[in-house]
Amino acid sequence: MPVQKIKRGYRKTRYILYKETLIDYKEHFWSFLGSFAGIGILAYIQSIHFSGNDAVYLIGSFGASSVLVYGIIQSPFSQPRNLVGGHLVSAFIGVTVHKFTPDIIWIAAPLAVSLAIILMQITKTLHPPGGATALIAVIGSDKIKDLGYMYVLSPVLIGVLILLFTALIFNNMTSSRIYPSHSTYHKHYHKIRKRLSRK
Repeated sequence: MPVQKIKRGYRKTRYILYKETLIDYKEHFWSFLGSFAGIGILAYIQSIHFSGNDAVYLIGSFGASSVLVYGIIQSPFSQPRNLVGGHLVSAFIGVTVHKFTPDIIWIAAPLAVSLAIILMQITKTLHPPGGATALIAVIGSDKIKDLGYMYVLSPVLIGVLILLFTALIFNNMTSSRIYPSHSTYHKHYHKIRKRLSRK
């Protein structure tokens, strides 16, 4: 009996690994196109408004968000509430922690990330790159630190809205990809989309 369970578990594992590693060139194409457009728009805005190390629109956590919202669009962490809410909550926490402990990096950095995780969990906006957004507010350049709470609006809010709108366009250009792909977001967004297409 235990041997049969082990064999069945082994077969299931092999099947899951096989399915997960199948090469879907269409999926790769749309993931590439979406992420290229999203990050490209942010980089273009940065090139117009800032130069060199003064660049503020592009923060590292947007790269990680792109992996989720263009590459793993079915994940709960990739949905609009998580993308926008996770970054905003984390940015707010990061700036607040920096204001209270500006010169104690060994306390500020772990505190910002840990509080951001907890608040994302409480608000049901868990988005893994949010941890980096909080951390950047504490360890980022002087240009970012000088922004204070403006950091929450720009680059964070503007950046995530650009990523979100780009994801809504590119992730719905083919019938095999549907975004948002969970519960109420999916229903509301696609109802609005159908109404607009009829007009």
